[in-house]
Amino acid sequence: MKATLERTDLLKSLTHVHRVVERRNTIPILSNVLLRADGGAINLKATDLDLEIVESVPAMIELPGATTVPAHMFYDIVRKLPEGSQVVLETTSDNATLEIRAGRSKFTLQMLPETDFPDLTAGDFSHGFALTGADIRKLIDATQFAISTEETRYYLNGIYLHTVDAGSGLQFRAVATDGHRLAQAEVPAPSGSAGMPGIIVPRKTVGEIQKLLENPEANVQIELSDTKIRLTTGSVILTSKLIDGTFPDYGRVIPQNNDKEMRVDRDEFKEAVDRVSTISSERGRAVKLSLTEGRLVLTVNNPDSGSATEELAVEYDADPLEIGFNSRYLLDIANQLSSDTALFRLADSGSPTLIQDNTVDDCLFVLMPMRV
Repeated sequence: MKATLERTDLLKSLTHVHRVVERRNTIPILSNVLLRADGGAINLKATDLDLEIVESVPAMIELPGATTVPAHMFYDIVRKLPEGSQVVLETTSDNATLEIRAGRSKFTLQMLPETDFPDLTAGDFSHGFALTGADIRKLIDATQFAISTEETRYYLNGIYLHTVDAGSGLQFRAVATDGHRLAQAEVPAPSGSAGMPGIIVPRKTVGEIQKLLENPEANVQIELSDTKIRLTTGSVILTSKLIDGTFPDYGRVIPQNNDKEMRVDRDEFKEAVDRVSTISSERGRAVKLSLTEGRLVLTVNNPDSGSATEELAVEYDADPLEIGFNSRYLLDIANQLSSDTALFRLADSGSPTLIQDNTVDDCLFVLMPMRV
């Protein structure tokens, strides 16, 4: 194999591809990236057996061929090569090493045969549709923070994607929950998504999708079945297994009858919570919200270090209420709100609270209270 290509193009693709490769691998071939030079391009492919990314990079191919080299080492070499340089990739005559040349730099990397490289067989996809990069980013950004990291409830370790018939027509909805908080976001369902199976996209795949969507205007082709999802955008194809489990009936935890409404300036609230939580302990993180007519007092007490309070003017005319929340969870949700005013719908100090934008209703968040 012998190919010449731009260092910028190669680095951009390796940045996408090498992230899939785990640093520690019991199977040596999984530490490698597959390079296949043919027909005016080099295809780079990496996998961890659950997730696979393939990207095509334009190249001048003198000798077609394929091989695999250590992904992280290859990425580090290319990253440190001079900007704007031409990179030559050439396998040695004994087919044991890959030579990497750029300017006066020359490296050799040990290879493993490409025939050993696993293929994540995609199978047939039952549904296919297109979404913009901006819509996918919106769904992920609004829900990703609520994905559970608890391995025992593995079916919560991802984002649940499904279609739902809402009052405004068919919606494509994303939901994530860790049992303490729930995040839901939706966009109008694209043509071709009706009747799709509800799928749970794993946390690692969600993170990779988010990093691939650099252009909000880009059209992303999505194909899915009960067990796999494939996204194609530009020269990148990402294929991933789905979480094999049943997502809980999340509709039951979304409160319907919370009759106490508080409206507060989102940025003022966010900054106040951040300030008072400075005093909270790593373990405690609890902030108390004391509501009376037109006024909110935020309080944090830490027996080891001291206390903090801050008062905010709010729109609230219901009965006085005291309720506690995890301050980090409050900040996570406040960071996802898009309008200037946050709307809190509350019931009592022991029931979940519904948090939404005051003007936009395509995202909602549910937060369980804490004892304070």
